[in-house]
Amino acid sequence: MHGLILAGGEGSRLAAGGIGVPKPLVEVAGRPQIIGLLETFAALGCRSLACAVRADFPAVARLLDGRRFGPPLTVVECRTPSSLHTLVEGLRAVPAGPVFCSMVDTVMRPADWRVVYRATERHLGGGAELVLAVTPYVDDESPVYVSRGGRDGGDGGDDVRGLSDEPVHPPCVTGGVYGLSAGIRGAAAEAVAGGANRMRGFLKAVVAAGRRVAAVEVARIIDIDRPTDLQHANAWLAARET
Repeated sequence: MHGLILAGGEGSRLAAGGIGVPKPLVEVAGRPQIIGLLETFAALGCRSLACAVRADFPAVARLLDGRRFGPPLTVVECRTPSSLHTLVEGLRAVPAGPVFCSMVDTVMRPADWRVVYRATERHLGGGAELVLAVTPYVDDESPVYVSRGGRDGGDGGDDVRGLSDEPVHPPCVTGGVYGLSAGIRGAAAEAVAGGANRMRGFLKAVVAAGRRVAAVEVARIIDIDRPTDLQHANAWLAARET
């Protein structure tokens, strides 16, 4: 798979909370978040790397300029109104083939990144068109809830039945990490061309259309939206390391 990191957001809630650097540059486990993600993706085995970064934050592009991670890196500077638009911009720079994609504010344990990556490869290789990393850990102001089912129609399992803004039981929400097949790559561009403007709307439409979507669950995923999220992420990772 090819790796893609979406870093086109403004990070307004972090800035409002007193964080003086762009979201991709916040320190997580002792290094800028975007650097940590690129190193993680390279270690996982991504054939190439791409970052879609906000053009308003030249410090991010400067940090990446000349950096080497093993696989070739492409940096795409963009001014996009949503993560879905950033996804489409980023995908234009990614070679043909399946894609392992993450929002820049996603934090997981190293072992969980490996679990999600390997399961994503397996699901895409088995015919899934989209793979979602999911978690029962809900700490988001506006989460996307995931309903799942098995091939036999029962509850649980890896197949995604629906996405909703309303809570489900047991709790399960998306975590900002996606596996995309070649077909879904095209569908994202078509959605933006048709006026879609939110990632969650696109994901819901894919599921509603009956396309095969799989879920990979890990115990905890943290999205760094607020200063408290950054504190929690660093404390959690430090506790796991000791």
